[in-house]
Amino acid sequence: MTEEQNKKWNKIQGFEIDDIDSSFTFTDRLARENDWTIEYSLRTIFEYKKFMFLITISDFPLTPSDQIDQVWHLHLLYTESYWIEFCKYTINKNIHHGPTKGLEEKTLFKEQYLKTLQFYESIFNEKPPKDIWFDVETRFREIHFTRVNRKKNWVIPKLRFKN
Repeated sequence: MTEEQNKKWNKIQGFEIDDIDSSFTFTDRLARENDWTIEYSLRTIFEYKKFMFLITISDFPLTPSDQIDQVWHLHLLYTESYWIEFCKYTINKNIHHGPTKGLEEKTLFKEQYLKTLQFYESIFNEKPPKDIWFDVETRFREIHFTRVNRKKNWVIPKLRFKN
């Protein structure tokens, strides 16, 4: 990393996504909505910060893992935190999240995701954690999600049979 990139990365690392005055924090909500542990949620938030840093220094489009995307979607709901505290004052750049335009972009996103993983490794000198950054095929195979109220519904995983 250059000296300027290192300063930016330190600033992003120091960004506090949780409102310390809240009894139900961003991390609590992230864990609840995704059925993650607090520890895993904290790790995904750290990886989200890494991804956002990569976006700020990249000159090509990047694609997040699904876990990182879940953090990003939730952060966008905290509009003041995202647009003012993070984009305006922390990274000094507006980063918009655009929806996919459909299946015709699948190949493009696979290529961008692979490039993102390679860029991550080149900048941070380590491989991304496999439990947050899945391989390309898994990342785009397991994307059929539905929001479910688990107080009213049971969720039973489908059995998978080997052929």
